[in-house]
Amino acid sequence: MSRPENSLGNALRAWRARITTADVGLPSTRRRRTAGLRREELAHLAGISTDYLLRLEQGRSRRPSRDVVASLARALRLSTDETCHLHLVARLLPPTPLKIPQLMPPGVQRLVSRWGNIPVGVFSASWTLLTWTSMWTALLGDPSLRSPEERNLVRAVFNEPPDMGQPLFPAEQNTTEFKAALVVDLRITRGAYPHDEDFRVLIDEVMSNSEEFRSLWSTPALGSRLGGHKRLRHPLVGEIGLDNDVLKVPDHDVRVVTYTAEPGTSDEEKLEYLRIAAARTTV
Repeated sequence: MSRPENSLGNALRAWRARITTADVGLPSTRRRRTAGLRREELAHLAGISTDYLLRLEQGRSRRPSRDVVASLARALRLSTDETCHLHLVARLLPPTPLKIPQLMPPGVQRLVSRWGNIPVGVFSASWTLLTWTSMWTALLGDPSLRSPEERNLVRAVFNEPPDMGQPLFPAEQNTTEFKAALVVDLRITRGAYPHDEDFRVLIDEVMSNSEEFRSLWSTPALGSRLGGHKRLRHPLVGEIGLDNDVLKVPDHDVRVVTYTAEPGTSDEEKLEYLRIAAARTTV
């Protein structure tokens, strides 16, 4: 008879092997027979006995409590996705985050700082604009003129009257297809953060103000695409065609929105003109 697969034990051993003592603030020793943490070191960090960790790794114990799994995840410095995987192999439902992240990871901050020549905006999972480049301002207007609540794309698309002034996103982009894709992404966010009270308030607010939103929210559509080729109208350069891409950073759940032009086109020249104009205004 074949032995049952030991997914939990295999995962724990693999993650323990990749962690160094320096990673967790433990003193290093010169002679270590195995890479990574020793079993007793991980057990100490997780607040469990070494014997119990041995039984988990050997598959003799397969149903650790939720508290034990959470302690192991913290001790092993697991990412969000890895923590979910650990819960699943331990036959537990993954933990549900209480709040939508509103802070950008350092890696995304560094990317945005290096993309100064591209219109880039970073949104939270509730579609609140967190940061943007100067080229975003040159193309779409200055978000700093709005309050943090007004920088939410859902409110801007479904709540604002046509005479609100400079839109958060260009009016040409607010097509039925775009709105449907936005609502699909919001529905995914609700599933990921069912206990976020601020997000619930946002959805209730837009639901009460927009019949179109209510209709889209009740439609079980999946797979809609937020990006694509967009033709926008700008007061300085007129009509400009740009590729709009929405890149998700899953572990931190932010959306990086970019606008780029095809090389060698008049659209690229117009975008470059906006960059020069923006640079002159900041001098």
